[in-house]
Amino acid sequence: MSQFLPFVFSRKYFFSKRSANAIHFISGISILGISIGTAALILVLSVFNGFEDLITKMLNRFNPDIKITAVEGKFFERDTNLINRLKRVDGVLAISQILEEKALFESDNVQDFGTLKGVDENFKVVTSVDSVILEGQYLLKKGDVEYGVIGYGLGNKLGARPSQLSTPLSVYSPNEDSSSIGNQAFTRRYLYPSALFSIQQDVDYEYLIASIDFVRELLNKPNALSALEIKLDKSKKGVQNKIEQMVGKSYFVKNRYQQEEAFLKLMNIEKWVSFAILSLTLLLVAFNMTCALWMLVLEKKPDLAILKSLGMKDKHVFGIFINLGLMLSLFGFLVGLSISIVLYYLQKTVGIVGVPEGFAVDAYPVVMNVTDVLIILVIVSVIGFAASFFPAKMASKASSIFKYN
Repeated sequence: MSQFLPFVFSRKYFFSKRSANAIHFISGISILGISIGTAALILVLSVFNGFEDLITKMLNRFNPDIKITAVEGKFFERDTNLINRLKRVDGVLAISQILEEKALFESDNVQDFGTLKGVDENFKVVTSVDSVILEGQYLLKKGDVEYGVIGYGLGNKLGARPSQLSTPLSVYSPNEDSSSIGNQAFTRRYLYPSALFSIQQDVDYEYLIASIDFVRELLNKPNALSALEIKLDKSKKGVQNKIEQMVGKSYFVKNRYQQEEAFLKLMNIEKWVSFAILSLTLLLVAFNMTCALWMLVLEKKPDLAILKSLGMKDKHVFGIFINLGLMLSLFGFLVGLSISIVLYYLQKTVGIVGVPEGFAVDAYPVVMNVTDVLIILVIVSVIGFAASFFPAKMASKASSIFKYN
């Protein structure tokens, strides 16, 4: 039973009245600080999770499950035999051949650089790009007429709209043979805007999607590819490993995360830096708890002396105030968690904090992660232990009324 004594007495001190109002006040301040700090930590991490989830979902409509690119150089020769073998891999549903290069676009004397992405007919099967069309319809070729699906930002800069089908868009690419006498510095081809799509700002202001035949003719690369994009059956495991073994070391094989690895790592760094800063703030608030516990030790010295004279060991006295500090921290954590859950629900349903116009959402996206909550609980518990350690140490050294030889 002796191991439960510290908990019994710490619970008694937690709920009992203090003779000094200052102890009540400081304890309340420390609980309030921990509550606000906990709520802030949970909500900040939820906002980062929300943005990461939102951007990942948007990019997943444009990025394939698997992307194969050359280790050396921008382009590689199309290998029909390799493509056919990839199609036979269990778990591969579709393969799209891609030829991508920087280009200069011009419409009504307005020019801008961007990325021209040539795709085949499987591209809208491999990705969900046709689901993010804002205006017009997904169309790359009709008869002998070439069309382009333009990112919303790039289309606005060029003034190119699907409704203006009478005005073609000029696409320029450097001519590799321009050093020869009589050759033009740029190759120019024309296409008509068929649709505007919107995924994410970096993509919207960068990409124009055209047929791969159009891009091959423009670049004068009839047998070149820059990537193979693959759609997978999610129920099949280990497909990426099979593809890596098949293509060898001459190619990179990247899944969705690896295609945006740098961006997602940056978001994680920002998330955990914010977490560290708020945790330090929470640590500073915990000094109030140290003061409250220190004053409580001074107030309870007569009680502690009696307990020790009755045989209570120093480690049990130490445990009383450690448990009390943990109780204060846990109570503050539960209040902060309750506040964060209420605000989280309001943000999800009502959108109490909005974002400026022009974004993909009207309010800050939030996703509460159970793992984040558990990490914060551990941090709060550690802070509670650290804040109560020195008062508990002082209490354990309190003298007893009766001294035994």
